[in-house]
Amino acid sequence: MEPNGHKGGRRKDDVSQQNLDVSTSISDDELDPWTAWAYKPRTITLLFIGSCFLIWASGALDPESNSSDDIVTSVKRLILVVDEVGFSFCMFCIFKETNIQMFIGHSRGIWAMIAVFLTYCLLQAPSTLLIRPHPAIWRLVHGMAVIYLVALTFLLFQNRDDARQFMKYLHPDLGVELPERSYGADCRIFVPDNPTNRFINVYETLFDEFVPAHLFGWWGKAIMIRNQPLLWVLSIGFELMELTFRHMLPNFNECWWDSIILDILICNWLGIWAGMHTVRYFDGKTYEWVGISRQPNILGKVKRTLGQFTPAHWDKDEWHPFLGPRRFIQVLTLCIVFLTVELNTFFLKFCLWVPPRNPIIVYRLMLWWLLAIPTVREKPVKKVGAFCWLSLAICIIELLICIKFGHGLFPTPMPRWLVILWSSVGVGLLGFLILWTWQSHRTLSKKRQ
Repeated sequence: MEPNGHKGGRRKDDVSQQNLDVSTSISDDELDPWTAWAYKPRTITLLFIGSCFLIWASGALDPESNSSDDIVTSVKRLILVVDEVGFSFCMFCIFKETNIQMFIGHSRGIWAMIAVFLTYCLLQAPSTLLIRPHPAIWRLVHGMAVIYLVALTFLLFQNRDDARQFMKYLHPDLGVELPERSYGADCRIFVPDNPTNRFINVYETLFDEFVPAHLFGWWGKAIMIRNQPLLWVLSIGFELMELTFRHMLPNFNECWWDSIILDILICNWLGIWAGMHTVRYFDGKTYEWVGISRQPNILGKVKRTLGQFTPAHWDKDEWHPFLGPRRFIQVLTLCIVFLTVELNTFFLKFCLWVPPRNPIIVYRLMLWWLLAIPTVREKPVKKVGAFCWLSLAICIIELLICIKFGHGLFPTPMPRWLVILWSSVGVGLLGFLILWTWQSHRTLSKKRQ
């Protein structure tokens, strides 16, 4: 049920979209049985095959191997030429060319290519369910995500040192090794031997850049997910991820009061609380849109103009993870993708020497937030939506970059108790799903009889 009586309007839109799909698609009766398989969507299958091919071609799992196989070398060169469509050639010239004028020309040419592509996406890219402030904005987000995916693919085929130096062309302060801060070096709340501030550890943690990142990050997640129990699962889940990977990243080595009190009970709670209040505000709002020209006065026109940047309607998301085994797996996959994207942030900045306050981190997070908004709203019928597919592809490429560039950077093995813990959780979860699926099929068979 759509809020505030908009069910009829949405139903008309859905019907018109279905009619458009029917009119532009080929019916199953018109297809030859020998070629019918080629007309069925295989988006996830091709994503998996493409990811496996990139793993092999880029050497993500074994970056230090020097393959002399001519076939492998030629395929890798072919990928660089075909996939980047001139982009890698321009980047190569930037790396090798010392002439400043040629560097400026190449740089301007690359930006011009990006501008032309974004202009095309602004006008012709597929639209989403979102229409505010304008469908073209979300088509532009789609184009920016494609460029980010292509850039990540290019970065995946570099070695770690070249990738770090390449980051200089994105921001002049990058390409320099950074000292990684450990938040768990001194967990004392009261430091009597400090002459300036006896609570120096708490003070430095409270005024760290990650505090506002937690607040605004969970506010944004709450607006997207709109389900408080699922948000708390993600909040506690990420703290467990920090505990799991703290032997690899010093940044994850936090004090108990920082992880439990400051992160979960204060920052995450405030962000979730503010986000859910925002959700309730839009959920209880009456959506009766009248055109700007029909507003009676200047104040009404200004309010209507600002209202263009708010949702046209508000959907209530009911996730129901325990509705059935399939639904549980879908929600679990969503949680895994969310946690992987957040972990990629920390591993990418560690491997590529990007400081936390660098604007590139902020740009990436903003792009992910804009990309996730239509992704969560997409409801796949016959195939995965365009934004959902893009999100999965970007998440996979980021993960492959972390695996490839992180090779040799984490000599400390995972503690044995963590391996046993997560292995037990995985086996227990698999057994639970098998029993649940068997019970569901048994109940369904009894109902049919």
